[in-house]
Amino acid sequence: MNTPVTPRTATLLLVCGSIVVSLSLGIRHTFGMFMQPMTQDLAWSREAFSFAIAIQNIVWGAGGPITGWMADRWGAGKVLFGGGLVYAAGVALMATSTTPFMFMLSAGVLVGLGLSATTFSVVYGAVGRAVAPEKRAMALAIVGAAGSFGQFMLVPTSQFLIGNAGWLMALIGLATAAALIMPLAIGAAERRDTEVHHVFAQSAGEALREAFSQRAFWLLTLGYFVCGFQVVFIGAHLPSYLLDKGLSANVGMLALALIGLFNIFGTYGFGLAGGRWRKKNLLAGLYFARGIVIVAFLLAPLTPISVALFAAAMGLLWLGTVPLTNGLVAQIFGVRYLAMLSGFVFFSHQVGSFLGVWLGGLVFDKTGSYDIVWMICIALSVLAGLINLPVDERPMARLAAQPT
Repeated sequence: MNTPVTPRTATLLLVCGSIVVSLSLGIRHTFGMFMQPMTQDLAWSREAFSFAIAIQNIVWGAGGPITGWMADRWGAGKVLFGGGLVYAAGVALMATSTTPFMFMLSAGVLVGLGLSATTFSVVYGAVGRAVAPEKRAMALAIVGAAGSFGQFMLVPTSQFLIGNAGWLMALIGLATAAALIMPLAIGAAERRDTEVHHVFAQSAGEALREAFSQRAFWLLTLGYFVCGFQVVFIGAHLPSYLLDKGLSANVGMLALALIGLFNIFGTYGFGLAGGRWRKKNLLAGLYFARGIVIVAFLLAPLTPISVALFAAAMGLLWLGTVPLTNGLVAQIFGVRYLAMLSGFVFFSHQVGSFLGVWLGGLVFDKTGSYDIVWMICIALSVLAGLINLPVDERPMARLAAQPT
């Protein structure tokens, strides 16, 4: 017989899981600021740096279904601990990489594996199981906002360290921060009776076959591709884009910090809104709005003020896709295998991330401009908005027949 999860246990898991996501995503969002100093000091091309970050995103995405399945089977705590260890090692080895290949192995493979085990899929699965269905939207919104807070705090901290101690010591500092994930994993460990709200007989293979047979799952997966392409291109290349246009490094740092700050409110707001209104319509509106914001940014005169306004607006739209998309997966398919299914959807996000960051570097090296990639971002916004509108939000029939 299952014992209900106590509010205290669920709260501890939520707090520790939120801090883990804050650290993991916050560190990841600083990598764009290392592009210019590292490529200049080590005589690398931007494409070489971008390719390593692109590998990071594809490894992150490919590992998501596996780490999600592991968390569903053995609990999030063990996965988070191992992920924190690999993440810290990867960031530390970034500082000692002397060739693009070494950088690809550290920043690309190791950090990507660490991210797959310490971010949304694993933590959302644990939180989704620990809280009652009526509180799930708020809980997922809190975790999403925490990831944004990490970006807001660690981006200016990293810029300060780069400016005062150099990029090598800045990476050592970030590796130390990543190591904090390991003790936090203890507090984020799941009780294996946390499935009390969602009891039904279904294997992991059956869950995958069911999801892959549903049109809604594929539409959500395709839409998430666009999110990854846009946010990683902007996060990795915006600081360099602004430097190329004659603005200072502090403007790029401020832009990423503002994205993180406003993302706190945007992610939390979209998460709460997903508990009241149709999630697919919110997703479509979010993607359409991103396209409008990018067009306005490119047409307006480029000044520190226009950059700040763009960053604030984009921040409100930055990761609102995460609680909405994961909320739809939970709503349609249940939460028993939420981490695994979210991992498969997130893999599409990371394929988009790979292309966004790599094409940014490749196109710049070939043309000396990011204009082509900005145009792709706008077109993809329209496509993603249209893709999400026909998503069928109704829960699977077996969930409707499931006893409370």
